[in-house]
Amino acid sequence: MSKLISKWNYPTTVRFGAGRIKELPDALAAAGIKRPLFVTDPGLAKLPVVASTLKILDDAKVPYGVFSEVKPNPVESNLTAGIAVFKKGKHDGVIAFGGGSALDLGKLIAFQAGQTRPVWDFEDIGDWWTRANSDAIAPIIAVPTTAGTGSEVGRAGVITNEETHTKKVIFHPKLLPAIVIADPELSVGMPAFITAGTGMDALAHCLEAYCAPGYHPMADGIAVEGIRLVFENLPKAFANGKDLVARAHMMSAAAMGAAAFQKGLGAIHSLSHPIGALYDTHHGMTNAVFMPYVLAFNREAIEDRIARLAAYCGIKGGFDGFAKAVVKLRKELKVPHALPGLIKGLDMDKKRKTLIADMAVVDPTAGGNPVKLTKKAALTLLENAIAGSV
Repeated sequence: MSKLISKWNYPTTVRFGAGRIKELPDALAAAGIKRPLFVTDPGLAKLPVVASTLKILDDAKVPYGVFSEVKPNPVESNLTAGIAVFKKGKHDGVIAFGGGSALDLGKLIAFQAGQTRPVWDFEDIGDWWTRANSDAIAPIIAVPTTAGTGSEVGRAGVITNEETHTKKVIFHPKLLPAIVIADPELSVGMPAFITAGTGMDALAHCLEAYCAPGYHPMADGIAVEGIRLVFENLPKAFANGKDLVARAHMMSAAAMGAAAFQKGLGAIHSLSHPIGALYDTHHGMTNAVFMPYVLAFNREAIEDRIARLAAYCGIKGGFDGFAKAVVKLRKELKVPHALPGLIKGLDMDKKRKTLIADMAVVDPTAGGNPVKLTKKAALTLLENAIAGSV
């Protein structure tokens, strides 16, 4: 029984359901935010979904500012620019609105605006988060418009260091938004490619959390149901973007993945992070490409667990049946089977492959892989993903 000891932290207040974006002014009041900075990405900023949301604030006479200089893989210069706008506008909180990139950057703006140390001093290593001035962290309202990262219920944000081309995970308990508005109507306009990529990101989170070593039955249970929801609903949302029920279930699955991966992630993310940092690929789609290769690599350590998972999801054939179901799902969603299908003109020399392997083994997610991710193993997985050899 001595091993059954752990520390568990779970999400925040979530206002879930169609039409609940109308509650945004009330959520701001509940969080004590009087002058929010609305953070979104440049693509969303031009769409009616943002205009209609800002009208809700206008009608409620809530003064706000807007910041949309967010790259698909946010970088430090985006954060610096956002903090400047936050301070100039004398904002006291953030509405992080959009997909994982906008959510992460919005959270980091609220976190970093009041700090005196560089953001890299708060990387998710040991107790580095205790270096932060907790009292200077502004409250956050998170409004996801995609169903993937689950950043809306996470206590971290991912940002790329432009000098080293590495993705860094910044952690602090107060990065967890005070209130989440999860309104599936906001995701109805998502393009099919984004629906697929974000949905596969949710699957990767749930799957890697479930496979991570350690005792956390709460995370395992949430991850298993999240996986079932993805298999059942992602194809529906992909085929018919207006399927509100499927969209709602996928929004749940995304939040469940982020709640579950407090237990850990693994080599899917360890390899995806350097690829995203170096080639600016879509994070969820990159995870989707690596998924079957990492599953096969981890087989010896997870075969029994995956067999139980397959049975719960109604997938026959144990581990092999589940692996085939993943490949089938990827094909249905038009996910490239190998990296050259994701990165056009890919020509990766030995030096670049070695760099990616080096980055993968030191990525914070590597420690959660059920089989130790050595440099040799990372290189083999990368080669397999390039060749399309499972």
